[in-house]
Amino acid sequence: MDDVDEHGRPEPPPAGDEPATLFGFLDHQRATLAWKCRGVDADGLRATVGVSTMTLGGLLKHMAYVESIWFSHRLHGQPRQPPWDTVDWSADPDWEWHSAADDTAEELFALCEGAVASSRILTADAMRAGGLDHLAVRTWPDGRTPSLRWIVVHMIEEYARHNGHADLLREAVDGSTGE
Repeated sequence: MDDVDEHGRPEPPPAGDEPATLFGFLDHQRATLAWKCRGVDADGLRATVGVSTMTLGGLLKHMAYVESIWFSHRLHGQPRQPPWDTVDWSADPDWEWHSAADDTAEELFALCEGAVASSRILTADAMRAGGLDHLAVRTWPDGRTPSLRWIVVHMIEEYARHNGHADLLREAVDGSTGE
């Protein structure tokens, strides 16, 4: 992917094979969230809209968690990585959303960028081991096991859904709009 748009987002290949298309769209969605959160001050990262408790900072931290849980924990069966390994999830199932208010912009971006970098390495490992058909180590409670293909499509959906939230939050923070 050599094409990057005016917001720094890589453009997915218009005629790529399945892996290039899927990973191209995943990287585009990842970069969209970064674009929507970039340049927002601490108050902006903590701002909410209406009765929702969702924030741009919470979105960054949530997506860092989602990256880690799907590619590290579920796909490869690794133990939860810091900071997720010390959270009492039964006491606060939405800890990543709530705790983001205590983090700086630099910490939130570093956490998200680190999770994405790790996910890329783990995804490359899975591609070498079995391609998009590679099955996750951890099964679902009903015994089914998602493939890497399913996980990547799920991640595209997860980012796309939350990027819609980020659009609304960013516009409420400073009036910025776009796509």
